[in-house]
Amino acid sequence: MSGRYVGVDGGQSTLRLTVADSGVVHEAPGFTYPNPDPVSAMCETVRQAWAAVDRPGPVTRAVLGLTGLPARPEQRELLAGKIASVLRAEEVVLCADNVTAHAGALPGGHGVVLTIGTGVGCLAVDSATGTSSRVDGWGHLFGDDGSAFAIGRAGIAAVLRALDGRGPRTELSELARRRYGPAREMPALLYTSGATVDGTARFAPDVVAAAGLGDSAAGAIVAAAGRELAHTAATAVRTVSGDAPVPVAQTGRLVESGGRLVETFLAELAATCSRARPVRAAGTALDGACRLATTSDPAPYRSRLHIYRGL
Repeated sequence: MSGRYVGVDGGQSTLRLTVADSGVVHEAPGFTYPNPDPVSAMCETVRQAWAAVDRPGPVTRAVLGLTGLPARPEQRELLAGKIASVLRAEEVVLCADNVTAHAGALPGGHGVVLTIGTGVGCLAVDSATGTSSRVDGWGHLFGDDGSAFAIGRAGIAAVLRALDGRGPRTELSELARRRYGPAREMPALLYTSGATVDGTARFAPDVVAAAGLGDSAAGAIVAAAGRELAHTAATAVRTVSGDAPVPVAQTGRLVESGGRLVETFLAELAATCSRARPVRAAGTALDGACRLATTSDPAPYRSRLHIYRGL
């Protein structure tokens, strides 16, 4: 297809934008909660990333997979219109980031993709029935079990319990000091940062690393997260019709290098879901956004896309 196509992966920590086939990725700070004007906030993050693109020019189609996708159609339409103006785009397609993650990880469009980032998103697509099912992705207050936020929060809680004497000593205390400063000041720092969810989630890699080095508190946290993620994936597999094995891919920086989290996830998934067939993700959510931007047929994701036609 001729034209200029843009893909965006908009997470809570970072927003990434690329022009398809350019090989260059531009980043801006992610969208954080809460915000009195989320549409303008999300549009501004796109504007910041787009400002770094050479020769911005008109865009044929832009696809944005967003963690903070507005729930109401009128808000999605408003956001898409603002982004169309920023990009000078003929068409803007909005969707949740679990859709672009699925399109990137499983180009065949069938199976389950579990995205583990600041939050957790899981999407199952059944090519036989043309249906899709979302599991979890309910945000840090009510879901996102096994996410970087959940792991980071549990790690910080373990540090504070150790500080009080309510819990065992842990190597996480020193790791938290290096990242946040004195433990007694850490809660106030995070509560008042304006980006509490992101700041908490950034402790997750430290917790996973400590688990790999044998820290018992970190090990328990990571094992619990792995079991939660396996439960989410197994639930998604059960929504796919038939008895055949179902491909299951994981994406996200927290699982890219393997380690204890992935080991626990795979072991628990094998023990609880015989139909799950773990596979390596073919690409990222940003790859998926570009794939949807350049395709003429967005099936099987069509029902999960908000399409705005602008210029």
